[in-house]
Amino acid sequence: MDAVFLTDSLELELETEWCKPPCFSCAFDNREGGGGGGKGKDFSGESYLANGSLKRLFLNLDPLPTNFEEDTVEIFGVQWVTETALVNSCRELFHLCRQQLYKLEELLHTSCDFGKISSLHSTAGNIRQQCVTFLHYVKVFIFRCLKVQVAEDQVSVHPYEASEAQLPSVLIDELHGLLLYIGHLYELPNINLGAFVNQNHIKKFPPSWHLLHLHLDIHWQILEILHLLGEKLKQVVYGHQFVNLAGDTLTNVSLFEEHCENLLYDLISLSLKRYDKVRPSEALTSHPCPCACIKELWVLLIHLLDHRCKWSLSESFWNCLNKLLKTLCEKSNDQRRPVPVIQSRDPLGFSWWIITHVASFYQFDRHGIADKMREMKSNWNFIEELLKQSITAQDGVLEEQLRMYLQCCLTLCDVWESNISIVTILWEYYSKNLNSSFSVSWLPLKGIVSIKSPLAMLEMVKTCCQDKQDHDLYKSSSSYTIFLCILAKVVKKAMKSSGPHTWKQVKGRIYSKFHRKRMEELTEVGLQNFFNLFLLLAVVAETEDVASRVLDLMNFLKPACVTSQRALIWKGQMAFLLMYAQKNLDIAVLAKKFACEFQEKAKEFLVSKNDDMVQRHNLWMLLSIYIDGVQEVFETSSCLYPSHENLLNDGFTMLLRACRESEVRTLLNFLQAVLARIRSIHQQLCQELQRENVDLIIQTSLSAKERHLAAVASVLWKHFFSFLKSQRMSQIVPLSQLADAAADFTLLAADIPSTAPSDLQPQPVISIIQLFGWDDIICPQVVTRYLNHVLQNSTLCEALFHSGYVPFQALTVRSWIRCVLQMYIRNFSKPGDMFIDINSEQTVEKAYMEQLTELTRLSFKLPEVKSIFSNSQVEYLPVPEDPKRALVQFFEAVGITYRNLQTLSDKSAMVTKSLEYLGEILKYIKPYLGKKTSSAGLHLTYEMMGFLVKSWAQIFATSKAQKLLFRIIDCLLLPHVVLQQEKELPAPMLTAIQKSLPMYLQGMCIVCYQSQNPIAYLNHLLGNVIEQYIGRFLPASPNVSGLGQHPVLLALRNSANVPLVSSLKKHIVQILRKSYFDFKGSVPPPRLASVLAFILQLFKETRVEVCEVELLLPGVLKCLLLVNEPQVKRLATENLQYMVKTCQVGSDREPATQLTSVFRQFIQEYGMTYSYQVYGILETAAAVNQKVVIHLIPALTQSLKDSELKWGLGRNSAQREAYSKLLSLLGQVGQDEKQTLESENT
Repeated sequence: MDAVFLTDSLELELETEWCKPPCFSCAFDNREGGGGGGKGKDFSGESYLANGSLKRLFLNLDPLPTNFEEDTVEIFGVQWVTETALVNSCRELFHLCRQQLYKLEELLHTSCDFGKISSLHSTAGNIRQQCVTFLHYVKVFIFRCLKVQVAEDQVSVHPYEASEAQLPSVLIDELHGLLLYIGHLYELPNINLGAFVNQNHIKKFPPSWHLLHLHLDIHWQILEILHLLGEKLKQVVYGHQFVNLAGDTLTNVSLFEEHCENLLYDLISLSLKRYDKVRPSEALTSHPCPCACIKELWVLLIHLLDHRCKWSLSESFWNCLNKLLKTLCEKSNDQRRPVPVIQSRDPLGFSWWIITHVASFYQFDRHGIADKMREMKSNWNFIEELLKQSITAQDGVLEEQLRMYLQCCLTLCDVWESNISIVTILWEYYSKNLNSSFSVSWLPLKGIVSIKSPLAMLEMVKTCCQDKQDHDLYKSSSSYTIFLCILAKVVKKAMKSSGPHTWKQVKGRIYSKFHRKRMEELTEVGLQNFFNLFLLLAVVAETEDVASRVLDLMNFLKPACVTSQRALIWKGQMAFLLMYAQKNLDIAVLAKKFACEFQEKAKEFLVSKNDDMVQRHNLWMLLSIYIDGVQEVFETSSCLYPSHENLLNDGFTMLLRACRESEVRTLLNFLQAVLARIRSIHQQLCQELQRENVDLIIQTSLSAKERHLAAVASVLWKHFFSFLKSQRMSQIVPLSQLADAAADFTLLAADIPSTAPSDLQPQPVISIIQLFGWDDIICPQVVTRYLNHVLQNSTLCEALFHSGYVPFQALTVRSWIRCVLQMYIRNFSKPGDMFIDINSEQTVEKAYMEQLTELTRLSFKLPEVKSIFSNSQVEYLPVPEDPKRALVQFFEAVGITYRNLQTLSDKSAMVTKSLEYLGEILKYIKPYLGKKTSSAGLHLTYEMMGFLVKSWAQIFATSKAQKLLFRIIDCLLLPHVVLQQEKELPAPMLTAIQKSLPMYLQGMCIVCYQSQNPIAYLNHLLGNVIEQYIGRFLPASPNVSGLGQHPVLLALRNSANVPLVSSLKKHIVQILRKSYFDFKGSVPPPRLASVLAFILQLFKETRVEVCEVELLLPGVLKCLLLVNEPQVKRLATENLQYMVKTCQVGSDREPATQLTSVFRQFIQEYGMTYSYQVYGILETAAAVNQKVVIHLIPALTQSLKDSELKWGLGRNSAQREAYSKLLSLLGQVGQDEKQTLESENT
């Protein structure tokens, strides 16, 4: 002990900073309410704690070893002899001190503003410094100069020695007098703790601030002086002038005790003023100390009283404080005890509040440094009495008050040692009030009442077990929840310090309150409180013991309790299951019984009537609790045991058969979560098995876990997969969840193939993909989402690529093509609601389009597809944004790849692969071609198939692919409705054909051109298509400009292939002559003007061949001859002029012989009957090219003569005159023929 004292003494002596005279100051931390500017975090460097003054006092060291070392000392402006001043002039010095106090008090009456604050601050600070210096001098004098007098009889004593012997008594009197002069702290006028801050950020305080802090200095230093005096003299010192209230003479001991009591009384009174402004919800955050100096005084008193108590010099701090608080609570009339002049509105609440905050002051050591790990002296005895008073109020316990009391109690449990009595007292109260909700009408309750799930229930209980609780607990939780927090903290601390004995005590107290009658009395709220209590006990103590007790108590409940109570019981049971899973305990005991209850309710749900919605709702409420809870159990469990299999019984099979769409969603969400958990655990087990140096025991354990996992997986296959398989075409199951669940089963089959049912073996992954990814009857929304899941799993794809199942990529591409073509089909199973749009051109719904875009991206990453694009050198976006555009690019790439192949075997294989990509493509588009159709779907169908026919023309030229081409043409371009000329085609269909027909025509022509053997049937089809659609797309009015967008003309215009243009044009001309220039005698064909306009546009856009003129000119001449309609004559004339103009040979512009032959034949047929009209037509031709008609002069002359001979009337002057008019247009040759005819006339 001496060594410790020596060390401390040296430390304090060497550090001169510690020897500066301390004083109370919050000048550095006033804004922070307790921060520090010195060494301590919470107190100023000038404070008694940070300065080391308290430690010096306890170690009986010089209070200020570096001060008062001169022979004289200046006190109150007067020089005094240091070693004798207090003996010689004690009363004078104390009188001067009181005078300085009076001066400072007078300064309070001076108005304080910025103009005066500087001088007032300086004056008040000077007065305070003088008084503090004087009191420090008294302490130093006692320590250094005061001698202990030894009583000697009849010995003459020097007058100084006599005075010195009386000094202790004089000091007692003067100190008491000084205390009487300054009075109580609470009697001070309102103190302004705020400071004035100048431009240099220097604080200036008003006189009231200095007066308060001087009072604090006096109060504390008097205690220090009295303690020093007792330590120095080791005997009781009696005063001479004063007696106490009991008539006893005043002593240093009684004065110390009286002053401590008064000081605590003052501090309580100051705290009472603050407490009256504190809301119960802010009890822990509202502090009793107006500034750090008051807080420091509390800490100083704690250390001083507890230090003296060790040596039996006085009572402990808690005992002193308890006496005053008991007086406050009991409202005692005992006048010997000081009663605070301010009565509290809530004495109990104030007692809780002040003790809780004062208890936190124990964390500060003698230097004022906070150490939260420091052992804090408790005050449980008083708290137990206070707690009993708090819960046994005669006028009832208010919940809002009880919350504050228990929150304070919880804080004390955190800083003090455990106390089982507290729990016992509280349990006696709450066990009688379990059915209460403990709610406050004006506060929302976030705790017990709002618990909606087993997991939330368990999490709430775990929150109660946390070491640190939220200060907002008052508003967020009931008093019962706070009690649970206290229970958890006490039990945890007690078990840590004293083992399981404490837990057995608590368990006995709690278990004894529950029996059959009590369980039957519990309401829904009571059951909730019951489960929260036992869940908390299970968390902090023996989980299995508590769960077993709960199961026993559940047997006391009536089976026919209301649904809400039954739901709460299920939640509680599931919460215990979750806890078992989290603690990795075997859940078999809890799972077996609970699973049987679930199966019974599932059976009731299956047989319940659909119209009894109340019963179904009540049953589903229970079933959903089980489903959600089991999902949490699986997600929480670190590994699966056979007991987990018990949770997945036949109840799920019954449920799936009875559920509606919303209920199926819940079940499938559960399924996906459990599948994901199984796969995750399987991957962990595989990783552990693959580690090096795994011993045999661990391998055996891991193998057992793998078997347990497989058993659980097999149950899922049994109960869920068969249902999914049966619902592929049903609309009960949401499409997205159907795809997701099927994909999860696919991945499970890849991980643990042995668990799949026998009908999927030996390749379960391929079997599932065939069911959900490649089957043409499955809705495209399902296929896209499903294949996305499969293709995104790179490990699975690699395994499939190398599995030897060759068609995997081709079948996947086929499904992608189908999904693109069927993007506008919404529902296969409901024909009346099949399409996304019926009459609009709106795009596909966003969700499906995103899935389809992703499937496009993944399909383009398949090795086969990448190879095709690489060989064809067709550019495409790495991340395709438009699936339709991507499909066109794919068709083009396949076509180019085929054209680039050299060997016959490669080409044959490519044709086979290409047809494999398409599959039954006509079935994919068939829904669009019905009576109810989609305009967007029709447009997509005709456009994509048009691109296909054009891009794959050379493939379709092969014998393998010709049949598909014929079916495409028959299905899309020549359906039955098209062949019925009298019927109009639906507008959407006509629009779609018009936009895509050029591609079909070009593709068909390429096929005809490329085919090694002429395909008569395809030529026939091509002719039929041209015949049908030339007329259907002719404009209503014969406007040549309106023909610019005619699809047949567009087919010619957009083709860069010369042989293709020639072949197609040949077919067009033949169809025009055959079907559109077919005069029935003299009756012209219909829409002749539009046909003539079409021919004219055809010749303008393409190079006119003589053979084409040879076919079409006779018809044009007939139009000029036989039709009088002005539009027809005008258009026929234009056609005639264009044909004559273009059918010229050589540089001499000689007419083609075929042209002359047509005219000659025309003259032979109609020259005798329609001679005048023939001459008029030839005049038009002569205007374009005289040579054409010149070559016809012999035929014309012969026709004239034959006409005259036929009629037998001699020469026909009128006809000859008309002929002469024609000849006059033919130059010299015409003049010669004219003269010849005239000579014959002569």
